[in-house]
Parts: sequence; structure tokens; C-alpha cells
Amino acid sequence: MIPFFAFLFGCIMGSFLNVVILRLHTGRSLNGRSHCMSCGSQLRAIDLVPLFSFLVLRGRCRDCTSRISSRYFIVEVTTGILFALIAAQFFAIPFLWALFSIVVALLVVVFVYDLRHTIIPNEAVLLLTLCAAAFLSYQYVQGAGISLVYNIAAAVLASGIFATLWLVSRGRWIGLGDAKLMLPLGLFLSASGTLSFIVLAFWIGTLYVGVVALTKTIAKRLVHNHF
Repeated sequence: MIPFFAFLFGCIMGSFLNVVILRLHTGRSLNGRSHCMSCGSQLRAIDLVPLFSFLVLRGRCRDCTSRISSRYFIVEVTTGILFALIAAQFFAIPFLWALFSIVVALLVVVFVYDLRHTIIPNEAVLLLTLCAAAFLSYQYVQGAGISLVYNIAAAVLASGIFATLWLVSRGRWIGLGDAKLMLPLGLFLSASGTLSFIVLAFWIGTLYVGVVALTKTIAKRLVHNHF
């Protein structure tokens, strides 16, 4: 039952994260009433129930019937699932349960905000770093000693590698936000985990560049053959 209630709470949290993502760096208060992005009408309480409202309204505004982005629904259900998984894994350790729930919420904000604006908010990176520091403190209390030194060194090194790539490429290969984000992520991972993450990131980056280059080549050939 605990994962089920964690899922419900995660969906509610996902609804709040949607507000954060939408209003961050816009000067708008997080306490303001939500409204339709098309017609501007204020949303009723019944229209703000996570998951339920989107499904009942079939993804449309009640007043103007314009489409509502499926992103809101996806963020809510994804956050709910992640919260449920964390509860199932860490419900016996309340500190880690709460900590990783916060981390997941921050990562959702980072991922979706980056997709929308191609920038990683510094506020989220700072909070993730504080969470990572809390996690390292917990590990230290639990008896992890010298391994923490390797962990911190690996995280700093990984962040430095990403920052160097950003500097050398002048932002063409990688964003500075990725370098900053790598520090807290590396602190959560072990030294070997950080290394594996870097290798995986390079492979994904190489694959992405290859697919983009191949797509452009095929498009050029199709245009050439057409004319």
C-alpha cells in the first residue's frame, strides 16, 4: 500500500513541478492561479486534479477546447511512478526515502526545463548538490570512509572533463549546465559508477551526432535526386 500512496503523492508533486517548470525565471509567483495558455481562463479546482482532470477533459481546455500539452500528464504520471519505486526500495530508511524523492523531483525539473529551454536551472543544480552533500554525510555516518574520497574526486574530475569539453568546443559539444550537473550526479554515484556514466554519455553523444549527420546526408541526397 505504501508504494500506491507514494504514487498518488508523486502525481500531486508532479502537478506542482509542472507549475515550477512553467513559471521558473518568468517572474510569476508559484502561488498564482493556473490558467489556460490559449484563452487565459482560470482553471477550476476540478480541472487541477492530477491525471484525472486531463483524462476526463481528454486533454482539452474546458472553456475553449484547445489542446493541453500532454507534457503535464506525462510529468505527473512519471513522477508518481518514480516516487512509488523509491518508496518500495527505501520505505524502511525514511531519510533515504525522503532524500531520493527530493532528488527525483529536482531531476524531473532539470530534464523537462532543459527540453523546453535548452538550459539547466542553477537553482536545481544547487539543491541537487546540497542533497548530494546530505547523502555523503549519511554514508560517512554509516561508516564509509576512504571510498567517499574517491567518490568526491571522481565527481570533481567528471565535472571538470565536461567543463573542459564545453570550453574547448565553445558550447557546441556540450552545455555548461551539463558540467555543473555532473558534480552532484557524480557525488551520488560511486567512483566506478561515475566513470561508467561518462562512458555512457560519450557513447550516447556519439550516437546522436552520427544519427543527425546521417539524417542530413540522406536529406541532401533526396533533394539532389529530386531535382
